[in-house]
Amino acid sequence: MTIDVNLGRIGSDAGTTVIVGLFEDDQLEEGTPPVLDASLRRYLREILALGDFKGEKHQMVVLYPHGAAPPQRALLIGLGDRDLFSLETARRASGRAASQAFRLGTTELTTAVHGLDLHGFSPEACAQATVEGILLGAYRYDRHKTTPEEGAPLDRLTVIFNQRSRAGSVQNGVEAGRISAAGANLARDLSNAPGNDLPPRKLASKAREMSKSYDLKCEILTRKNITKEKMGALLAVSAGSEEPPRFIILEYGEPSDDYDTIVFVGKGITFDSGGISIKPGSGMEEMKHDMSGAAAVVGAMRAIGEMKPPLHVVGLIPSSENLPDGKALKPGDIITAYSGKTIEIINTDAEGRLVLADALGYADRYKPAAVIDLATLTGACVVALGHAASGMMGNNENLMTRVRSAGDTSGERVWPLPLWEEYHDEIKSHIADVKNTGGRWGGALTAGAFLEKFVDYPWVHLDIAGPAYSEKATDYCPQGATGAGTRLLIQMIRDWGA
Repeated sequence: MTIDVNLGRIGSDAGTTVIVGLFEDDQLEEGTPPVLDASLRRYLREILALGDFKGEKHQMVVLYPHGAAPPQRALLIGLGDRDLFSLETARRASGRAASQAFRLGTTELTTAVHGLDLHGFSPEACAQATVEGILLGAYRYDRHKTTPEEGAPLDRLTVIFNQRSRAGSVQNGVEAGRISAAGANLARDLSNAPGNDLPPRKLASKAREMSKSYDLKCEILTRKNITKEKMGALLAVSAGSEEPPRFIILEYGEPSDDYDTIVFVGKGITFDSGGISIKPGSGMEEMKHDMSGAAAVVGAMRAIGEMKPPLHVVGLIPSSENLPDGKALKPGDIITAYSGKTIEIINTDAEGRLVLADALGYADRYKPAAVIDLATLTGACVVALGHAASGMMGNNENLMTRVRSAGDTSGERVWPLPLWEEYHDEIKSHIADVKNTGGRWGGALTAGAFLEKFVDYPWVHLDIAGPAYSEKATDYCPQGATGAGTRLLIQMIRDWGA
């Protein structure tokens, strides 16, 4: 897709489809907003005078000027209360417009930068949010449909601004938005892929293929390598599947005394039946999304390869299926993780924390300044926070602050949850070093406490089970995988590198 950034006025070109965002108090008096073409402003003022469009959040109408102004269509989007505007407002409004454009069969869009003239918001940040929203909203996953969804993919996006002094900042924001959205959409593609189309070996192949285009090193550990490394937890989880496990290592840059090493760890269970502790059949098809953490890491590493920050960044993905079989891991088994710690298996459906335990132990060899793991780990976190935020646990307040700030900026919010000693008590085993579940209550927290047993560095755990999958289309996400966590990681690296 082509993205152009032009100095000018929106609505001055004939035959275009334009996105115009208006606040509740916009009256479209002479010269306001200054980026609007005069004839389009006059036309829209007549529309506002009718009183049907009030600029409220989530309000959208499609207008056909028919010669009253040059554009063929105008997608009028409400931005709500000017004083309550946020970057997420811009993102959601843009996504809504892009979704509508897809349904209309519009392949080219022109937009202004939402929020560009508001105090407290940089042109770069507003441009990034606007472009992110459009590219995320335009996303569709239809590779397995013989008849694609009715509509048309976006082919060209033109971003208009009206002050030459802002050219560099707007251009930088547009590029940042493009990179972040591309990473998130790659993560969506991976997570949306059915289990038979993307088992661990194919996930590894996709990661390797991506790495070649974005200046990343990629190493794939096969079962033989995993056995040699004594990753007993990953081997145990994969034992019930005919598909062999993979341990994927993506690396940007080199270790250096001049900058930090950051490690991302993503849970890569490409299908989770629960194993011997099998899940109910209803909704099990969604368990193809149990590798959303891995997908986020692959998408973020793609973006990092483009951004080229002054950092050393490593992505680790332990990948397996979790299926029942005569060789499968059983409740009551005791296994030994990469770190040497022994784990009593209480429930084989608590497998994600097992593969993460090996990866978190492996991360220590990089002497990291920070490690962030992402996993669709527990239904308990969805019960606690719903789908609006990921649960965040960790052992370092400064790192948690960085992650939370990146989440707020990117619109991928996180909420801190405790890792008190009481949760560690719940996972004590009388026959092993630790057991893999602590019972029904506080399930997200005992899972976090389990992971903490395997870290010895600044660490944050993100339970993305709630926001990773959407049962219905939202402003900038169709039904299915959201790419949760990808843009948060990208934003954190952007901030860290700066």
